[in-house]
Amino acid sequence: MPVSHADHLVITAPTLAEGVAYIEQTLGVSPRAGGEHVRLGTHNALLKLGRGFYLEVIAVNPSAPPAERARWFGLDHLPAGSKPRLASWVVRTDDIDAAAAASEIPLGPVEDMSRGALQWRITIPLDGKPAMDGVMPSLIQWNTSSHPTDNMPDQGCSLAKLEGFHPEADVITENLKLIGLQSHVAMHRPAPGQTPHLLALIQTPTGMHPLGLSG
Repeated sequence: MPVSHADHLVITAPTLAEGVAYIEQTLGVSPRAGGEHVRLGTHNALLKLGRGFYLEVIAVNPSAPPAERARWFGLDHLPAGSKPRLASWVVRTDDIDAAAAASEIPLGPVEDMSRGALQWRITIPLDGKPAMDGVMPSLIQWNTSSHPTDNMPDQGCSLAKLEGFHPEADVITENLKLIGLQSHVAMHRPAPGQTPHLLALIQTPTGMHPLGLSG
């Protein structure tokens, strides 16, 4: 059975500048520039949230050529006037092929990706939209001996709690077990009128702040 751990949160934004500003306003810290994903025409900024876990702000790179396929994390489907938001999360595993096969929720093909010297394999649905509205995570397997957070500055932030809200919360909970997730991420049914979403509580130098309630 694969062994998996929560790896990072994904904030999507119409532009990278808007996403960075959202994190600055919400958490009081500034994500650092990451780099470009040439194959999918996106770029990112990153914030360390503890050992082996981080936050990624990602957006379409306006200077990149058209992507070879649908962009990940639903970036091709952002509605007009959309704001930055906690759109998805990613779980790293020691056997991505086994974990993807074990999930009864389709997570998409396993694809090779890179950014600078980093190389990894990740599940990306064919239409680019995250599984179960982003409440079910994507899977990643890093092809490096170290984790990206090893080279990120520590800005005094950490993940205190991550929860998901989805009408099929029980199904997602079962599939988190099937992919071998070792971290505890509670899944709940949304309150009446709520749409599926993630809620992360982030401890920062200025206190605890939520991501996912708005924006």
